[in-house]
Amino acid sequence: MIDIRSVSHALHGQTILSDISVQLPKGKVTALVGPNGAGKSTLLSLIARLQPLQKGTIEVDGLDVTQTPSKQLAKTLAILTQSNQLASRLTVADLVAFGRFPHHQGRPTVEDNKLVDEAIESLELTSIRHRFIDEISGGQRQKAFVAMAYAQDTDYLLLDEPLNNLDMKSARTLMQRLGSLSAQSSKTIVVVLHEINYAALYADWIVGLKDGRLVANGETKYFLTNETIEQVFDMQADIHDVGEHRFVMHYR
Repeated sequence: MIDIRSVSHALHGQTILSDISVQLPKGKVTALVGPNGAGKSTLLSLIARLQPLQKGTIEVDGLDVTQTPSKQLAKTLAILTQSNQLASRLTVADLVAFGRFPHHQGRPTVEDNKLVDEAIESLELTSIRHRFIDEISGGQRQKAFVAMAYAQDTDYLLLDEPLNNLDMKSARTLMQRLGSLSAQSSKTIVVVLHEINYAALYADWIVGLKDGRLVANGETKYFLTNETIEQVFDMQADIHDVGEHRFVMHYR
């Protein structure tokens, strides 16, 4: 479980997060949703200790992220941020292999190589594994970065807008894979999403942020109501049940 208590954060005098307290369930897919500037990416980076925690506490499986040694934290959680820049003359396989570094510290084993191969196959990158990063499309590059985080094989996987640059089929495949990964291996996945219906289809739990404040959170089927969508996104939408899923019609 990720336990966030009374977390506030400011940059240059501007409040980014204000008194956030929420628990993200273990072994589930949690989607962070909300308008631009809601604080979703900041909250994710604070969980991963990419920014210093200014106020409040965050614990991952009881580990205080401000006190836990970096090597231990890197074996507990992996994060994919929006800004990912590496040397262009790396191959896809080289990039994905970086995900294993916290475990082997430069001495990869047969098991490390196996997990890299599994990550490449899972993200459907086998046919381009030997191509250089600057030779592939933006969507393929995005999937390679996701594969790198996936290969880290941590109990917690944090993904900040992983669907950027992906076409509809690739986005669906990735979300399906994340859902299967969580269900089959009880991994906890926290993902920032802009399209609410990807959360509706693939998330078990949704957290809604707006203007740096927690507006609502809960199981997906209970989160997706007209009232909650209007509170989080400041817009009206129709909610429809289709089979076992609930969808938000916001296109008209």
